[in-house]
Amino acid sequence: MITSLNRAAVALGLIAVISLSCAGENRPFQSEKHNFNIVTLVDGLQNPWSVAWLPDGRMLVTERAGRLRIVSKDFRLDPQPVEGLPDIIVRGQGGLFDVALHPDHKENGWIYISYNGPGEGGHGTELMRAKLDGHRLIDQRVLFRLQPKSRTDLHFGGRIVFDGKGHVFLTLGERGEMQRAQRLDDHAGSVIRLNEDGSVPKDNPFVNRKDARPEKFTYGDRNMQGAALHPKTGELWTHEHGPQGGDEINIMRAGRNYGWPVITYGANYGTGTKIGEGTHKAGMEQPIYYWVPSIAPSGMAFYEGDRFPNWRGNLLVGSLKDEMLVRLELDGEKVTKEERLIKGAIGRIRDVRVGPDGLVYLLTDERRGVLARLEPALK
Repeated sequence: MITSLNRAAVALGLIAVISLSCAGENRPFQSEKHNFNIVTLVDGLQNPWSVAWLPDGRMLVTERAGRLRIVSKDFRLDPQPVEGLPDIIVRGQGGLFDVALHPDHKENGWIYISYNGPGEGGHGTELMRAKLDGHRLIDQRVLFRLQPKSRTDLHFGGRIVFDGKGHVFLTLGERGEMQRAQRLDDHAGSVIRLNEDGSVPKDNPFVNRKDARPEKFTYGDRNMQGAALHPKTGELWTHEHGPQGGDEINIMRAGRNYGWPVITYGANYGTGTKIGEGTHKAGMEQPIYYWVPSIAPSGMAFYEGDRFPNWRGNLLVGSLKDEMLVRLELDGEKVTKEERLIKGAIGRIRDVRVGPDGLVYLLTDERRGVLARLEPALK
């Protein structure tokens, strides 16, 4: 049964939370470029999905079950969830997804969240913005609702990225209904691009086509759960889940078709049989990198900090299936080396962020998930 969360009941029924500051001993690890420790900062999060930093050093953490949490500067988890969230459908892979601060948050206070919202025909990914007043969201406004809704429980996408030019991107899965990804009159299976107030940019690629949704920026995507802006080119990079293999990293360019399900490096679950027409087709984009077998990627960040100088310019990708952090070295748009780190050490990695302090933060998608931090080992 599809239900919205009763937040009062949920708050009373929260699992016991243990908030830790640098809890336990540091766990040392080695990589080819840096030795580092993993420090657990917060324990007891329920399937956390995303983390964002407020200007005062506190953090906002989303839990897929429909709770927005506040973590203090000294990494103590506030037991009181933030109130004022929209109706959220928690079902299958659906729930509360990403949280991101407007680039000018210090001036305007806007916080953007993505979530699975109800509507005619079922439910689907939505985007809302609001302001935080104590423990409550105020001035809420829904900026986007996926259309059409459906009743499937899969592939919601949900990553939010600002381009710094007045636009916001939102990734959308194809809801497990693969043919929707090739339809221009359907939001599913695409990246959408909006002005920061939710209006449609006049230069969106399909804005003048009557047979297309004007918000669409790309199409032919399966389920993108990682997205980040390249720090030098300003282009949007995403990764997406393949079926049985064929996870991809792509550079999202206006109006391009990324092929799903016509072309893929994956195969049908269980049987391993072919999907679509193969791996290449004219007019469809090739990934810049892909994984066979699948690693189930989620979360992605470019590293440009000073705390891990030998990682500067690398792309960091979380893995749910293999419970690891993948470090990719880049030469322009080409991946030249992959290193797999911390496999099985802390659990299924859902989100990867570089904090304001230049350290790498990870969220684990577990019923008792953690916020952890990678810190350079002392020499």
